[in-house]
Amino acid sequence: MSPPDVRSFTVGAVQENCHIVRADAEAKRAVIVDPGDEPERLLEAAEALGVEIEAILLTHCHFDHIGAVAPVARAAGAPVYCPQIEVPLLTDVMRFVPPGFGPFENYEPEHTVSGGERLNLAGMDFEVIFTPGHSPGHVTYATGDALLSGDVLFQGSVGRVDLPGGDWATLEASIEKLVRSNPPETIVYPGHMGVTTLDRELVTNPFLTEIRARLAAEQPVAASAPPPHATR
Repeated sequence: MSPPDVRSFTVGAVQENCHIVRADAEAKRAVIVDPGDEPERLLEAAEALGVEIEAILLTHCHFDHIGAVAPVARAAGAPVYCPQIEVPLLTDVMRFVPPGFGPFENYEPEHTVSGGERLNLAGMDFEVIFTPGHSPGHVTYATGDALLSGDVLFQGSVGRVDLPGGDWATLEASIEKLVRSNPPETIVYPGHMGVTTLDRELVTNPFLTEIRARLAAEQPVAASAPPPHATR
């Protein structure tokens, strides 16, 4: 699979990664994933790239991932795809925002996703994968050889599970699902920190120790070579 062209922008006080994704560097249509803050900067970036934002995809609805949804959607005229379980967080944003952040605008999404959907947007095919654990309705978007992983898997870390609806066993199962269902060289564009790959995290990420052990235990044991002159 050919890689999409992904441009990442770290926005807001929580340093969240928003991604503008298009089929290749010449494409004129794109989607934007998790516009968390600084809407003017994101819209200017899209204009500088010469792309029309065709859709807004949300991995989950923590405030640092949705703070710019309303102004970006309004300016771009783009529909929003929101995890179905987390729609109430998007439609009543400030109810769930800690003191000192915002204000952010509510938004009623045009579409909801729950995992299992296949979307064709901006000339790209996206598979929606249900990956809860960091939040109850979290999804990951897979396109080409890339994963837009939100707050599931980071470079050297994973999403926190001490927020409402977080659960470590569920998050670990979600990460294992991504590891098992995608090639090891798959590029991971996370919601925080740097870009990584599944194989890099499988080898180096301390939170994936048990997943590594389970995968290693499933590997077939190579047959021992026969001794010299042995009869077969």
